[in-house]
Amino acid sequence: MIVEFLDVAESEVDDGFEYYQLQYDGLGFEFIDELRNAINRIVANPEAWQKNSARTRKCLLHRFPYGVVYQIRTESILVVAVACNHRKPNYWVGRARG
Repeated sequence: MIVEFLDVAESEVDDGFEYYQLQYDGLGFEFIDELRNAINRIVANPEAWQKNSARTRKCLLHRFPYGVVYQIRTESILVVAVACNHRKPNYWVGRARG
């Protein structure tokens, strides 16, 4: 299954990587690995996570306070946000369109 990211979600990945890399050398790469694991879990079973809104679901990362907010499309997964759980809840809702 194809996984696509909104540009703003890609920016959130970059921001998370940079933040963790500044905290501890190599931690940014661990963040990316954990994100990759979450994406693989989503691809393997997209409906495993509860609906977060009418059109989205959210898979939490195990080691970092982030969740992957995504939509299930006909032949793809669309990542709407890579959301830090410490930010304002559901700040990304305007991105989740049809």
